[in-house]
Amino acid sequence: MKKLKNWGLLLLLVILMAGCSSQKNGTGSSGENESGIAGLTLEKTSEPRYAEGYTIYYYEEGYKMIDVHEDVKYLLIPEGKEVPEDLDKGIVVLQMPLDHIYLAATSTMALFDAVDSLDCIRLSGTEADGWYIENAREAMESGEILFAGKYSEPDYELLLDEACDLAIESTMIYHTPKVEEMLENIGIPVFVDYSSYEEHPLGRTEWIKVYGALTDKDEEAEAFFEEQAKVIDELKDFQNTEKKVAFFYISTTGQVVVRKTDDYIPAMIEIAGGRYAFDHLENTESNSPSVNMTMEEFYAYAVDADYLIYNATIDNQITSIDELIGKSELFKDFKAVQNGNVWCTGKYLYQATDIVGQLITDIHYVITENDTGEMTFLYEVQE
Repeated sequence: MKKLKNWGLLLLLVILMAGCSSQKNGTGSSGENESGIAGLTLEKTSEPRYAEGYTIYYYEEGYKMIDVHEDVKYLLIPEGKEVPEDLDKGIVVLQMPLDHIYLAATSTMALFDAVDSLDCIRLSGTEADGWYIENAREAMESGEILFAGKYSEPDYELLLDEACDLAIESTMIYHTPKVEEMLENIGIPVFVDYSSYEEHPLGRTEWIKVYGALTDKDEEAEAFFEEQAKVIDELKDFQNTEKKVAFFYISTTGQVVVRKTDDYIPAMIEIAGGRYAFDHLENTESNSPSVNMTMEEFYAYAVDADYLIYNATIDNQITSIDELIGKSELFKDFKAVQNGNVWCTGKYLYQATDIVGQLITDIHYVITENDTGEMTFLYEVQE
């Protein structure tokens, strides 16, 4: 692709292409979509086991369609093959191979890494020091992956210079609609990741099959996911301990931030054999899985919790019980504090969408007090 040397040429290109920008018209409809495409023969349909946000259709000659139920359908065209005629306007065409991806959806990097597809990512919306995934950080430090601006302020000229063939965004892109429009107007299709909307903990990980399909690593993605799913199979007959677990962090404003009851974190606690400390807790103000409450409200719910797990993916990690008490003197009264049952997550947790099953195992080890269990995400907070 010929490099654009100044913004004047870039803006001219945008104006010329604006008229032919693909318009997303919400053809997805919660899994009730027709898979038939004129000229293509359907071979199989891949329905996820735990995820509810997508379906993948496989056709003869290597064609695939990813139906993201909350958004649109993406038709993957094999290298050297023609685009079928008379496609519905809502279908976004992706020409394979996709090997110059701009990845702005941070939580998906681990899924690419898990199927050995980091070489398909050329551009990142996160700088090298923002990655806790070692392979991603090393790829950026070596120049194999370039920083191309965060999702809300991408470097459009660099994206064009690097022949970007797909932008993978989180739903945060909908807070900056002009960015999505700009990307599409300059000929870069946008794929929006909805994995964070999955309620089952393994639903998020099962989106690895989507990224396996995008990078022709379908079999590898299937095999990797089945290994994670074994965690559920191994614990399905475990009798719940009825021990209460609170998962939280303290915001900079002093509020306690927890997860609503139907979120995937409480689901993990239940699968691991515990009970989430907050029954029927909802976010009445937004669709966010997080709920803010005062320390006094948190006290009423969690003072008798058997275990506290401090979520350090947003806040800084805590290194001692005294550090937790320093956030509020009320913690001195908590059962878990008095019994020394306080745990903390590492920073890696948020980006480790590929191995969320390991967090279930960690929580299981905590509540069963299995001293021989090797932790992946949790560490005990000492006195």
